[in-house]
Amino acid sequence: MELILSICLITNPGTCREEAVSVNLEQPTIPVQCMMGALPVIAEWSESHPKWRVTKWRCGRPGAGGREI
Repeated sequence: MELILSICLITNPGTCREEAVSVNLEQPTIPVQCMMGALPVIAEWSESHPKWRVTKWRCGRPGAGGREI
């Protein structure tokens, strides 16, 4: 499972991009599990990337080009 994060620079909110973060879930095909498991992953990513702010996110399949589940 991947989380596709929409992120923007804190110092320049007009500079945005998408970042895919792989996550391991027991049952990755269940959207509710992805949604619940995403918050700790997003928090950890945010702590390790202090110059960026997550503006939105979604769950997707790895290698699916960001397509949602």
